Amino acid sequence: MAEISSSRIVITVLGKNRPGIVAGVTRVLGEANVDIRDITQSIIEDIFTMTMLADTAESKLDFAELQKALAEAGELSGVNVSIQREDVLQLYVPPVASKPLGIA
Repeated sequence: MAEISSSRIVITVLGKNRPGIVAGVTRVLGEANVDIRDITQSIIEDIFTMTMLADTAESKLDFAELQKALAEAGELSGVNVSIQREDVLQLYVPPVASKPLGIA
């Protein structure tokens, strides 16, 4: 199982695809000294989605400041950017079933 750290955050981006979305989000993270640990993105027709796992241990911004900066960058790109602490997110993820569904 992957290590869960209180300094790690999950960033989600959703909106209409257009140039500059990734650049806008990563610019904020780079300027704040946030380490991107993993990233995935997908474009379905004209809908852009991106999920990032990042480490804020060395960040120049606290969680609220980073959240505000990312939201502002998202507004400039016309997308919704949200962040959540990884440790809090883990509280909402249901455990994987130990048995296949339908087997008693």
